[in-house]
Amino acid sequence: MTIPRTADTAGRTGPPAEIKAVPVRHPGRWLAAAVVLVLVAMLVHTLVTNPRFQWDIIGKYFLSSRVLDGLELTILLTVVAMAIGIVLGVILAVMRLSANPLLSSASWAYIWLFRGTPVLVQLLFWFNLAFLYPRISLGVPFGPSFVQANANDLITALTAAILGLGLNEGAYMAEVVRAGILSVEHGQVEAAQALGMSRNLTMRRIILPQAMRVIIRRPATRPSPCSRHHPWRA
Repeated sequence: MTIPRTADTAGRTGPPAEIKAVPVRHPGRWLAAAVVLVLVAMLVHTLVTNPRFQWDIIGKYFLSSRVLDGLELTILLTVVAMAIGIVLGVILAVMRLSANPLLSSASWAYIWLFRGTPVLVQLLFWFNLAFLYPRISLGVPFGPSFVQANANDLITALTAAILGLGLNEGAYMAEVVRAGILSVEHGQVEAAQALGMSRNLTMRRIILPQAMRVIIRRPATRPSPCSRHHPWRA
């Protein structure tokens, strides 16, 4: 590739003058980095030199049976709560985008309640549910019950933790899934409708797979302010 020759003020031709690039200085960044390094060094120094941490005792009991049992229980609660949250979040997100005002309002109320209440309060509520409902029954609404059980036997500490964490996670996951659904282009829905696909089939085969890829690959996009015109609310 040849560089065109330009004429200078004297009428002579020659190559263009070289551009001298000067890098932009960022003294604030270096100052902030130095402050962070000093703070990290101070933190490491106090962790190493402070005898009150008793690192030898921590190392002695770090792999004890109680700690390992607690780790196993934590992993179990995490997996179960996340599974409940994902399933419940998808259901709540679809309800939130439904054209039925009753379903949409019920989903909004659930999300508002469980996101606006501290998770510790929810855990305490489920653990002490037997105080409000000593017996839990299953049967015809407002009619006879077929199965009854003691609430203290059903709502154990593990069950209360699963309910509290799972239901709370479902409320947060619902907003993430809803944002992923709103990120799918309207043309995808129109193409599915042109092929004669039902709303449920379109949601399962077209919308949700693309929404899940958006949710997993990057943070969920902010729902459009015109979400009331989304095809799932039409």
